[in-house]
Amino acid sequence: MSTTGLPPYDDANIFARILRGEIPCKRVAEDDHALAFHDINPQAPVHILVVPKGRWVSLADFAAGASDAEQGGFWRMVGAVARDAGLEASGYRILSNMGAEGGQEVPHFHVHVFGGRRLGRMVAAPAP
Repeated sequence: MSTTGLPPYDDANIFARILRGEIPCKRVAEDDHALAFHDINPQAPVHILVVPKGRWVSLADFAAGASDAEQGGFWRMVGAVARDAGLEASGYRILSNMGAEGGQEVPHFHVHVFGGRRLGRMVAAPAP
């Protein structure tokens, strides 16, 4: 389904397997459009992944191919997860990595919600 020049969607990726129930997760929220769960290797006190249920490789892929209901449902869940985790007052970060240079490790579009402490730089300083 990819329209971004990235590799095609891989149905064997870990998020596809979690969505199919083949791999357990510590579920935070779920609806028809998305699943939110705690990251198994948290980088902050709160580190929740929000994964759309479709076969999307990147944000561009998702934006081009997902229905308005899928897109709206996904982004509403991102906001609800942050709110329900108690992050609104103190602040939080939403991050999504795309492609090799962006640091994407799982080839399924997803968003990280980080919070629970002061977060460092958004982008690492350039190497000397």
